[in-house]
Amino acid sequence: MTNVVFMGTPEFAVPVLQTLIELQTVVGVVTQPDRPAGRGKQLRPSPVKLTAAAANIPIYQPKSLRSEEAAQPLRDWQPDIIVVAAFGQILRPHVLNLPPHGCLNVHASLLPRWRGASPIQHAILAGDAETGVCLMQMDEGLDTGPVYACMPTPISPTETAASLHDRLAELGANLLDVHLDNIVAGKLTPTPQNDEQSTYAPMITKEDGRINWQQTSSEIDRRLRAMTPWPGAFTIWQGELLKIKSASVADGLLPDGEPGLVVAYEEGAAVLTADGGLVLEEIQLAGKRVTAVPDFLRGYENFIGSTLGAE
Repeated sequence: MTNVVFMGTPEFAVPVLQTLIELQTVVGVVTQPDRPAGRGKQLRPSPVKLTAAAANIPIYQPKSLRSEEAAQPLRDWQPDIIVVAAFGQILRPHVLNLPPHGCLNVHASLLPRWRGASPIQHAILAGDAETGVCLMQMDEGLDTGPVYACMPTPISPTETAASLHDRLAELGANLLDVHLDNIVAGKLTPTPQNDEQSTYAPMITKEDGRINWQQTSSEIDRRLRAMTPWPGAFTIWQGELLKIKSASVADGLLPDGEPGLVVAYEEGAAVLTADGGLVLEEIQLAGKRVTAVPDFLRGYENFIGSTLGAE
């Protein structure tokens, strides 16, 4: 068995850590410090910390690993390899070169496409037909190292970031299960990435959830799915934030009008777009409950005929 230090933070990293616990010797786990969360802003441990604690694995939560001193606990653990999955910090050479077999990253895209912090959301936003997971030898760049193995998966027309996230997390764990021993044994040679084919997936922000009704229906539909569950797709109605919780591309006839105009559609409502419309299914006004659109219309009769997106 291989002595492994695992570095990761969110839910995506948990299946990878669980696989390592089952198959290898995890000598330590590095995860981000507890963060304030919820309305009470109480400190909340990361999913990886909870998983490590349940398995009685030593845990280290540095604010940063930039200094040589900050990496001392990793040296004390004497790992053969460091496995990283969505850790949330760039690693410097003194960490990358610490274990004999270097640092191995489980990345949620088919590299070199979608290097960066939010590959799952950007794959959906771009309308990619497939994505996947890669095992990559880490270097000083951002997801630029040579790749050992990848596993593709199709992106369905109804895929959300939530459903794709969960599937890719399991694929990443499976990929590690299949290849880690061969990587450590030197039986697998990584292939350099083609930098000319690379694309970048910057970190998603709350503002990325804002809907631009001037886009096509399919573009808006992809944004809604890519921003589920966080930050959620939203627009502005009468100066208030309106979250679009679920919607679908309209396939029926719609009246003419400017993008953003709310029109009656069957029992509910649709919003006109650049090339058609989006049928609203569930929406949520700020401070209110999620509501089915026919129910919403009974409480807000002036919704039909109004325009969304105007501040």
